[in-house]
Amino acid sequence: MHDKCMSVKTITIDLEAYELLAREKAPGQSFSQVIKSHFTAPATGADLLRAVSAQRMSADALDAVERVVRRRRRDMAKAPRL
Repeated sequence: MHDKCMSVKTITIDLEAYELLAREKAPGQSFSQVIKSHFTAPATGADLLRAVSAQRMSADALDAVERVVRRRRRDMAKAPRL
């Protein structure tokens, strides 16, 4: 929903640009939201760290993650290259 006090600008785009924008738009999403999602600065590592730090994982989930990491270290095709 738009804030009643929000400033707006009217722009003109060609039909091809409109179709591309409309394809990205989800039901209930505004064109402004679509544009912002594509042109907003990407999240930083610090943003990711804050988000992950705020999450709580069960001991079972942490054990499962550790098992996957150990398996990937043994399989050189899947191991991250540093």
